[in-house]
Amino acid sequence: MDQSDHQPHLHPIVSDRVTVKGVVTPLALLPDGRLWWSEGLQRSLHLEKDVLSFVANGPNITLRTIQEVRAGCCSTTSAGSFVRRDVVFQPSSNESHVLWCQKLREYIESLGRPKRLFVLVNPFGGKKSAKKVFWKKVSPLLSDAQIELTVQETQHQLHAKELARSLDLSQYDGIVCVSGDGILVEVVNGLLEREDWQTAIKIPIGVVPAGTGNGMAKSLLDSVGYPCKVANAVLAIIRGHKRSLDVATIRQGETRFFSVLMLAWGLIADIDIESEKYRWMGSARLDFYAICRFLNLRHYTGRVSFVPAPGFEEHGEPSSYPGQSTSEGSNIDPSEAENTQLQKLGYQGSNINLEHLNWRAINGPFVSVWLHNVPWGAEDTMAAPDAKFSDGYLDLIIVKNCPRLPLLAMMTELNKGGHVKSPYVTYLKVKAFVLEPGPRTKKPEKEGIIDSDGEVLARGKGLTSVIKKV
Repeated sequence: MDQSDHQPHLHPIVSDRVTVKGVVTPLALLPDGRLWWSEGLQRSLHLEKDVLSFVANGPNITLRTIQEVRAGCCSTTSAGSFVRRDVVFQPSSNESHVLWCQKLREYIESLGRPKRLFVLVNPFGGKKSAKKVFWKKVSPLLSDAQIELTVQETQHQLHAKELARSLDLSQYDGIVCVSGDGILVEVVNGLLEREDWQTAIKIPIGVVPAGTGNGMAKSLLDSVGYPCKVANAVLAIIRGHKRSLDVATIRQGETRFFSVLMLAWGLIADIDIESEKYRWMGSARLDFYAICRFLNLRHYTGRVSFVPAPGFEEHGEPSSYPGQSTSEGSNIDPSEAENTQLQKLGYQGSNINLEHLNWRAINGPFVSVWLHNVPWGAEDTMAAPDAKFSDGYLDLIIVKNCPRLPLLAMMTELNKGGHVKSPYVTYLKVKAFVLEPGPRTKKPEKEGIIDSDGEVLARGKGLTSVIKKV
């Protein structure tokens, strides 16, 4: 709640002398969405930021507000916490009451807030706390905002994908994922597999952090300066805040799907996937297993090819497009197969010929290859500090020939993105990318894991191509 010394000099939408806590005070709704009144001290509320909804109850009007509490030196409240308060006022007459309700409703509706949401809750993710998070923290705020909810718990892997593929989207203003990143990935893939995918993919998708990684929620909230907390995510959904997001198409043999977060091979993929056996530890499983991998560091043979973004052409050596292969290893004409896919997905410049692009290549052995769509891979991992949500490029992070101690020092910088400054790291932006994974250098019979958005794409067989959709 803001305090000011003088009422702003704006012509009010509606004004009145109302009763607040038994005290008669002037109240005005200003064109910028502020409610200004005097109650001992002059005060104001912002309809967009502070007010969830309003309710008319007899002669009174109740504003359901939520206000951030700034932690002071003597406060026991943590920074970024919120407090729900009701502000009740009584207009001076019935006519004024009707006018206030009309103008408040018109202004709130002009904000474009959602009215009906389809909510997916993943009861299996992270420490299996998503149900508790939803009922204790998410549902009360959405209800106070007068949003109608249809709630569905996911029953098994790919359930969210199945639901998104068949959901009657005309009944909802958005889909909300109360989960880690996995349910979001499933929803995006389900929407893009629909016959009406061009319309379906435009539905807003909200993300509430309730899993292990929460990379997308962290990236979205961090981009506007908010901590990655449930309340901040829910308020962004209530307020109807939106952000465009690129999607990448990934192909490995006959498998093709869509990615919104990242693709990894080598150290990062091994930590992400092989630590699943320690999922009961929550996010600490990643730190624990990272130490295990440092003590027994693996190197992988292979080759990465890429089309660099402008300004990154000096990386690697000139190369030609490596093409595609099926799981049986036979070649597929890239100009026919990939261009058909590009046209189907509505890519800009769908007549692109991948063979004629400016391809570059880097040969292994590699410690890690990491391709990122957004800055944060998890709440404490700023994998790609320069990544943008909708620039049409992916950020590529390559680690080669790095001794254990510098690698350990580098990984301690992941929480703030400082690892990309290491001389052992190659960091660049690419439009298209092909991975030709090889086995471990010391155990050729062992192949690496290819991890896309936290799921195993393959165990290092065949080529993997990634192209950014804009």
